[in-house]
Amino acid sequence: MNPHKSKSGLARIWRALLYSRKGLRDAWRHEHAFRQELILVLCLAPVIVFAPVSLPERAALAASLLLVLIVELLNSAIEAVVDRVSLDEHELSGRAKDMGSAAVLFALVLAGVVWVAILFPVARALLG
Repeated sequence: MNPHKSKSGLARIWRALLYSRKGLRDAWRHEHAFRQELILVLCLAPVIVFAPVSLPERAALAASLLLVLIVELLNSAIEAVVDRVSLDEHELSGRAKDMGSAAVLFALVLAGVVWVAILFPVARALLG
């Protein structure tokens, strides 16, 4: 029986939550970049809460950081699958890993742009 196949309803949702928790735990244990980015998110969370910005701006700040974590998790999954298939160097394996890395870079750049666009005017106003 396939362990990932479950009944519908609450049992399926519960099992999905357990798999998600395991995925986050594995990312924390095995992925240095994910740990760094999660620590960054946790350090910036108080800014989201206490900055004098509107609710939509808070949402944009939070969403940009969550996007970084999401893309990093997907990149880590791509790398794990590529390494599972073969540790031999191959053009397509390298391309897949490089594209995943580029996606993380774009997510980080987007987060930076969002944070500067929202918080620079606030900092200017506060500093006079």
